[in-house]
Amino acid sequence: MAQKSCHFARTGESHQLNGNTLPKTMKFASVQSARFSTPGGAFSAHWPEYLMEAAELGIFMVSACFFTVLLFHPSSPAVATIPSEFWRRLLTGVAMGATAIALVYSPLGARSGAHFNPSVTLTFLRMGRIAGWDAFFYICAQMVSSVLGVAVAGLILGPRLRHPAVNYAVTVPGMNGLVSAGIAEFVIAFILMTVVLNVSSRQELARFTGIAAGLLVATFISLEAPLSGMSMNPARTFGSAFNAHLWTGIGMYLIVPPLAMLSAAELFLAVRQRAGCAKLNHAEGVRCIFCEYQDWKANRFKAQSLATAS
Repeated sequence: MAQKSCHFARTGESHQLNGNTLPKTMKFASVQSARFSTPGGAFSAHWPEYLMEAAELGIFMVSACFFTVLLFHPSSPAVATIPSEFWRRLLTGVAMGATAIALVYSPLGARSGAHFNPSVTLTFLRMGRIAGWDAFFYICAQMVSSVLGVAVAGLILGPRLRHPAVNYAVTVPGMNGLVSAGIAEFVIAFILMTVVLNVSSRQELARFTGIAAGLLVATFISLEAPLSGMSMNPARTFGSAFNAHLWTGIGMYLIVPPLAMLSAAELFLAVRQRAGCAKLNHAEGVRCIFCEYQDWKANRFKAQSLATAS
């Protein structure tokens, strides 16, 4: 019987199935089923990934708050030293892009996949790269950790984070209004996911996915932030809005980025029809619950086919 190779161009692994392994395949599918099909099974097996995902976005939010205070609080020496708002925004972009890259290639990111964005998780769910309950717990972790990350930053930075010039690093529509902000959010989220999918699906480029994403974050903060605040991330916006009690345009920030990334996924599937793993950094030797999910689906299908044939 011909062997069936792994679904992923980027892993470089071969999760092979053949006639000699069918009994093991059936046993594997039975034992592993609860991990991917029930909330309790998913949580008990994958809670470390959920916790790591939460930690990553929490760190990102603390970093965002810190650099916003450093570069935009009126009493900060940086404001007097660098009077140009553009250059300070450029430095913010570099700092946050570097933060994103560091998180993707950290041990935490290598294990969880470094989504730290519900839009990214929903896109991989649509593409069948993450189990439904894993996606649910990932998004819960992202939303909660964003709120807690800003709250921790508030404890550290105190009144400086509450100053109107900083205001918990909120993302709000710019002077051109909500419609312009929504269009800008759609464009940048669409571009980000298009780049992530195309880079991660090519084995020779996959290891650079996190770098590509970080460079785009830096670019968008530098150039697009005046239009929408540069969110692309419902959890990131929610965390700041919750702590600042400022909900301007919240519906747009919760809806537009996921729609944009899902649209990018539909276009990608129409053109390439083959995606990489749901990790932005598929480090060798690190557990991958997404590849395990693909194994489980393939083995379950094999077992069902065998049962039907018999």
